[in-house]
Order: sequence, then structure tokens, then C-alpha cells
Amino acid sequence: MNTHPRKGQATGDESAVCRRFRTRMATTALAAASVLVLTSCTTAGNGDSSSADGAKSGGTFNIGIGVDLDSLDPAQQTTTTVQNVLDYGLETLVKFDQDGKIIPGLAETWEASKDGKVLTLHLRKGVTFQDGTAFDAAAAKFNLDRISGGKVKVPIGAAFTVVDTVEATDASTLAINLKYPDPNLLYNLGITTSAIVSPDSVTKDGNTFANITTPVGTGPYKFVKFQKGTQLTYKRYDNYWGKKPYYSGVEFQIIPEANSREAGLRSGQLQMIMNPPVTDLAALKSTAGLATLKAPSDRSIFVAFNTAKAPFDNPKVREAFNYAINKEAIIKSVLFGTTSVMDSPLPSSLNGHCKVGAYAYDPAKAKKLLAEAGAGNLSITFGAPTGRYLQDKQAAQAIATDLRAVGVKVKVSTMDWPSYQATMQDPKGPFDMHMLGWAPGALDAPTQFQMFQKASWPPVGLATARYSNPTVETLLSEGAKELDKTKRADQYCQAQKLIWADAPWMFLWSQTLSLAYQSDIAGISYTPNEKFNTVYAKPAK
Repeated sequence: MNTHPRKGQATGDESAVCRRFRTRMATTALAAASVLVLTSCTTAGNGDSSSADGAKSGGTFNIGIGVDLDSLDPAQQTTTTVQNVLDYGLETLVKFDQDGKIIPGLAETWEASKDGKVLTLHLRKGVTFQDGTAFDAAAAKFNLDRISGGKVKVPIGAAFTVVDTVEATDASTLAINLKYPDPNLLYNLGITTSAIVSPDSVTKDGNTFANITTPVGTGPYKFVKFQKGTQLTYKRYDNYWGKKPYYSGVEFQIIPEANSREAGLRSGQLQMIMNPPVTDLAALKSTAGLATLKAPSDRSIFVAFNTAKAPFDNPKVREAFNYAINKEAIIKSVLFGTTSVMDSPLPSSLNGHCKVGAYAYDPAKAKKLLAEAGAGNLSITFGAPTGRYLQDKQAAQAIATDLRAVGVKVKVSTMDWPSYQATMQDPKGPFDMHMLGWAPGALDAPTQFQMFQKASWPPVGLATARYSNPTVETLLSEGAKELDKTKRADQYCQAQKLIWADAPWMFLWSQTLSLAYQSDIAGISYTPNEKFNTVYAKPAK
């Protein structure tokens, strides 16, 4: 149901339109799927007000996503979809525009010292958190100290280890002192991991310094509630410092099955869905009243081998698995041409990408390498999520089929995202290898490279392949400190070639972001770090 205002629509606790919707949905198969039954039916008459452009506004914007939230703590979340949800209520010091360029956020301007070791940010004045407390340099310092101080688990926190000390030099000026010059830190101040929460809220409503369960930020929407496995609800924060959004509320519906998300969109229960079935993209695009958006993304999809134990402690086995997979065929038949084969450990959209080559489909070579490694009768467990990536479960089954063709016995195990995220980090867990995706929020090479560094092995980070090469470690360490762009690019290219040869991953494909939505809604956009941008969505005029 489209909940933006319609001419003649009733108001009150429940409109006639809403009652008819409930009655109709109760008789359909869609209603039988409890994940799709909304707990409320908001009408435009409830809480109407005016947005920044003066247009009458209200109603609820319903978004269908495929994964449950693993954390409501910006420091502890592990995936872009969760970041996208949290971004409705939380803000960062800087932001990215649609071209991936840095623009002001809670900081209006910034500059680096001549030696590159001090980054000074000048903050917005007059900004309040959703609990009414003031945002200032002390609040920003609190948050940066929290993610860099080692007392909170920060899975995507490698970029902040460069921070030495943080100073609030006055109420609106923040100085970040670095251990060494780092040209990438500013970009990382734009990722959700560094989002600013109210210091006053950290000891309230179930929150602790170590774990935020009720996020209170400065954003245009205020967190209301989270029902695990079902939905997350926001309401508009009317004292927001910036442009006011149109919708008075936003609900994220958690629907793992892509077909069920599509059904919710077609019924009108959802206004937008993330990653609709790739098989139906063309049909959705041509359906009256619906529209699609295929946006660029920096996500690479891969299978991480547990290189810390047999058989994947042997690089020949890892190479063999890469040669065994017919990636082009899977992209054509399972992903319907929506992705492209990786040619490097980094997706081509990242600064620092260096094209290395390819592991061509060669089952004969795969068998030969397995024989040379003395691994001719392998039996492995392959983990994969459901609903997180495009056709993830189906792609995992296709990969397993190719491996069976070269003599490997494969058991595919799938589960929901929070359970999967915890399981894949356990070195004694059931998976010998597992499917994963990585999309650097900062659009920079170092954020991807942390997946190949020992410092980011679980439980500290998400480098679940547990791979480390001393030469790679040296190149990446030197590159992070190198201010000469040409020299840094060369160091990063050398590292990519070594990682590719070591094959800690089964290198698969680079994914795009696909959205489908009601065509009578405007303001559906994106940023190139695999995020949709719909805070200012509204009915098309």
C-alpha cells in the first residue's frame, strides 16, 4: 500500500483504505508469510506536517530488505545493508555524493597540517541529537575515541588504528592527531562505522559503552523500535538541522526471500525493495506503476577459504578451486548478466585497483592441482547466506556443482545473516569455506586490503580467510603511509598480484545494486558504495 497522501484518503486511527488492505491481504498467500505482515498501517492523516519545500507530508515509506540486522551499534555492524538502515538516524562528519566525492556532513570544512599528521575539522553549530542534547566537538571526540580506543569491538575498524589522539580544541573544532600521515582517514570519517551517537544516550535505554542497542543520532529520522527478523521503525525528527524529509515514518521490512520482497512491492505493501529477483528485473521494469534502478557498486563477491587449516592451508588446493568454477556460466544462467568477473582482489570501482588477470575455467587443471596437492578425495562444508547477495543461495549451489565435477564432495549450508555472520568468524565452526561480499564504504583500497591482513583476523575484524603474507603486509603498510600517489599505486598493484597468486579467496564477481520501487515516488537515488539514498523520497508530482 502506498502510504503517501491520496486525494480523498480517510484519516484517523485506521482509514477505510487501510482496513480494505488488511482484509485483502488476509486472503492472500503473501499474508501467510509472517515476515510480510506489517504491524501498522500508517495513513497520511496521522502526524502530517510540512517538509522543507513546503509540501504537505506524512505517511510511512516501507522498504523491503533481505537481511536481518546483526547490530544497531554503528561501530559493530558488519555490512552495507545494515549501514544503510542506520544512516536514516545517524550521521557522519563527512558524506559521499553520487560520484563518490567527499562533501560536508556534520563537519562543514576541514584541513590537514603540512606534515599530514593532524586533520582539523570545523563542525556545524546549532545541531542537536534526537534526545535534545547538543552536538559539539566533545561529542565527536567521544565517538572517535570509542571506535579507536580498543574497548569496543569494531569489525570494520582497521582504518581508525591510525588515530593517536583526538582533541576538542573548542566547541566547534576537532583536531585528530595521527600516528602517521594517512590520506584515507577523511574518507573513512564518511562510513557508518564512524557515525556520531549522543554520548548522553550511551548509558540509557539498554545502551552501554560497549554496545549500542538504541541508537540516538543527529539524523533526519529517530529510531523507534527494532523487531528482530521482522522490521525496524523510524519516525521523523522534526528538530533536524537540515532539510526535512517528506515521510513522517520509515519502516524497513526484513524479508529474506527475493520473491517475497517482489510480491510485497507488487501488492503495494512496500514502496521500494532492495535486490529484487534478477530473473524478474526486466518484467519489473516494464510493469506499469513500477520502476527499477541498477546502480554502480563497489562490492566484490567471493568465497573465503579457511587458510589456517587443511585442505586450504595448501595454495594448490585454493588455486584448483578457482580454476574449477565456471564463473561466466554462473553469471549468465544464475545471475542473468547482472555482475562481472573479478580481475583483481579489488573491484574496479575502488581507487587503487590494478587489473591482474583471471582464473579461467579449467576443470582439467583443477583436477591436476588437486592431485599434486594430494587432495584427490576432499569432502568440505560450504557456508552461504540467504537473501544477503544477489542469488546467493542459488550461486552457492552452482559453485558446489562445479566442484563436484572435479571430484570434491560438497555440503552447502545456508542460514540467516546474523547467524551466518557469527558462524563464519568462528575458526572452529562448521565451514571449510564460505561465501562473503565486501563493499568498502570509503571507496578506497585500504578498506578492501584489510581483508588480507592479520590485524583484521576475527574476532578483531572480518578477514575470515585468515590469510597473511609478510611481503603483502609490508607493501600495504608502506602504501598506507605513502603520500606520493604514483608510488602508492605501484605498491598496491604489487600487493594485488601477490594476493591473486596466493588465492586466499575464490575470486568470483563484482555485484551491482538493484532496486525496484513504485514509479509514483521520486527521489530514489544511490551512492556508489552500495547504498541507496532515499531519505528525501516523496510522491512524484
